[in-house]
Amino acid sequence: MQKKRIAIFGSTGSIGTQALDVIRANTDLFEVEILTAQSNDELLIKQALEFKPNAVVIGDETRYQKVKDALDKTLVKVFAGEKALEEVADFDSYDMMLAGIVGFAGLKPTMKAVEKGKAVGLANKETLVVAGDLVMQKAIEKRAPIIPVDSEHSAIFQCLVGETRNRIEKIILTASGGPFLGKKPNYLVNVKRDHALQHPNWSMGAKISIDSATLMNKGLEMIEAKWLFNLQPEQIQVLVHPQSIIHSMVQFEDGSVKAQMGLPDMKLPIQYAMAFPQRIKTDFPRLDFRKYPSLTFEDPDVKTFRNLALATEALFKAGNMPCVLNAANEIAVWAFLRNRIGFLDMTAMVEKTMEKISFIEKPTMQEYFDSDGEARNFAASLINL
Repeated sequence: MQKKRIAIFGSTGSIGTQALDVIRANTDLFEVEILTAQSNDELLIKQALEFKPNAVVIGDETRYQKVKDALDKTLVKVFAGEKALEEVADFDSYDMMLAGIVGFAGLKPTMKAVEKGKAVGLANKETLVVAGDLVMQKAIEKRAPIIPVDSEHSAIFQCLVGETRNRIEKIILTASGGPFLGKKPNYLVNVKRDHALQHPNWSMGAKISIDSATLMNKGLEMIEAKWLFNLQPEQIQVLVHPQSIIHSMVQFEDGSVKAQMGLPDMKLPIQYAMAFPQRIKTDFPRLDFRKYPSLTFEDPDVKTFRNLALATEALFKAGNMPCVLNAANEIAVWAFLRNRIGFLDMTAMVEKTMEKISFIEKPTMQEYFDSDGEARNFAASLINL
């Protein structure tokens, strides 16, 4: 396998740091070409000194000088600001982008990599939630491989390898149910930030941990799956599987089901995407079935966790609705993490925003950006009501 040059967008986040662990363990296979972070200048500097990339970007321009000074005696080029993310994504010097920037902010640099025909390891689900039609259209046109890094989509992707000529009847996305599985609204009213951040099975960043607790994460994954695997909304099913051993399944038209299984560890799908089409030997802990004598499944409770119902509505309505859903949710999660609104207020905020913003059936990229901005402004106006 030829050495791959990796550009990690969002290198100081949960996905980025784990990707660097994979590279650290496989220096003969991967090298770091670009690192980007929004505001964690100290960790970015530390990573740059260790991995010696060609370039780094710090999104927060006020931190530029600190990063520049710290890397002054190295050959690392230092850039700052949102525009710089797109500019370094336009470099020819990398083979694969690992898109790990959280939220809508990841869309522009990811789209730039796709336009360049670069392989993208996609850990930023919002890119496809917001503008999946335009991104996938461009990926086909430019022959840019998009390899999912989300554990559920990686599972489906792995199940489909070698099945290109066989029709999918449906996919089954598994959900752990999050920390509040089985709880009712009268309990959720009093849930606080720290409680919601404690996921039972996975170690993740704050945004995705809250999305997992509200089941919005699974809703976003449904929308992402539609674009990644070219599916109709009715071909996507969600099942709660509290053990998080089966990461997702594919049912083919002959009725047979393929599942991808393993212990919950994000390093595995990250490594699979980076090394694809090969699998690399690891010393990760192995799944011992004797420790999991029963694997259970149940329908999600969409009456209590209404975010999943709202996301399903956006999936079926399509157009700019998933974009609006995502924007309102990003503001809602931001407000909840700062103790400005309650746990159940997040759903109310998303619902009101979806009712308020005008529906566009076939948006242009500019209309997606406009819808995102409008939805954010409206959702933010609800915080102090």
